[in-house]
Amino acid sequence: MDISLENIQIKDAESLFEFELENRTFFEKMLPSRGDNYYDFEFFKSRHKALLDEQTQGGSYFYLIKNKNGSILGRMNLVDIDETQNLGHVGYRVGKRYIGKGIASKALKLLLKTANEKGLDKIKAKTTINNKASQIVLEKNGFKYISTSDEVFEIAGQSLKFVYYIWSK
Repeated sequence: MDISLENIQIKDAESLFEFELENRTFFEKMLPSRGDNYYDFEFFKSRHKALLDEQTQGGSYFYLIKNKNGSILGRMNLVDIDETQNLGHVGYRVGKRYIGKGIASKALKLLLKTANEKGLDKIKAKTTINNKASQIVLEKNGFKYISTSDEVFEIAGQSLKFVYYIWSK
C-alpha cells in the first residue's frame, strides 16, 4: 500500500476527529485515554488548533499517515525536539483496520528521512511492554532497545511498563 506522511492542517480536523472516534476503544487498550473531552468535537477542534500553533512555532511536527486516496490511516508525531542535542521523540498510532499491513513501518521510515532533513541525529521512542507490534516496527527501522521502566501503570485493566528505544544516525 502506498502511503504518505503529511503535516496536519486545519482542514484535517473533521476527518481526524472521525478517525479518533472510530479507533478510540482500540487505542485505549494500549495507550492512556485522552479523556472524554477529547471526543467532543468543539474541544477536539481547539486541541487541533493548538497542535497547529505548536507546529508553526517549531519544536514539534504532527503528521497524518494517509493512503493515495487521502484517507487517514494513522498519526505520527515528532515532538520535544532539542536542537542542542539534535534529538527528538517519536510517537505513532495506526487505525485498527490498518494494522498488520506494514503501514507503521513505512511511515516511520518516511519520518526518519524527514528527521535527517531536519538535522536530527537521534530519536527516542517508547511503547508499552505488551505492544510487541510497535517494538517490531521500531527495531525494523533501526531503533535500539534502551531499557524497560520500573514504574508500573494500568491501562484497560492491565499492569504495564514502558519500553524505551533510541535511533541514531
